[in-house]
Amino acid sequence: MILPVLKLGTLALRTVCKPIANRLKKEAGLHPKFRQYIINIAQANHRFTTKMQRNIYGHAKNAKIRPLNEERAVQAAADLLGELFVFTVAGAAVIFEVQRSSRSEAIKEEQRKQELQEMKQKDEDLTREVELLKHKLKELEKLTKGQGLGGIFNFRHPHVTEDGQAKPT
Repeated sequence: MILPVLKLGTLALRTVCKPIANRLKKEAGLHPKFRQYIINIAQANHRFTTKMQRNIYGHAKNAKIRPLNEERAVQAAADLLGELFVFTVAGAAVIFEVQRSSRSEAIKEEQRKQELQEMKQKDEDLTREVELLKHKLKELEKLTKGQGLGGIFNFRHPHVTEDGQAKPT
């Protein structure tokens, strides 16, 4: 159930972000300062990926890397910018969801702690009440000892010994 919803959410997020990313790509190529900046980023990215590929495939490592032409550099940087935007939005959505989930879990944990504390308090109250009732019963047995039918038949609780202590079961 969660996986299809997650896929659907990811698809919706990408669908919403793509037009924004395309607009960023378009605008990136039009402004001269920004254009030069993204060309430099694209050339650095090209050098980095080419070096990585050469290292991975075992090709010559000291060969000169030809720079991209300006249009290809702008297109590569614009694509990188668009994907970076989509990735950033998706990452922010994931972070938001994790934080929301952790807050929800913290609230549930606090409720469990509170319920446990209430149960402990109730247990303590019941223990005190049982002790009080035992004490009252002991006093009543002392008062009625030798008086009335209770004294004649010598009624005792089957789970209490002669000295008033509870029998082990």
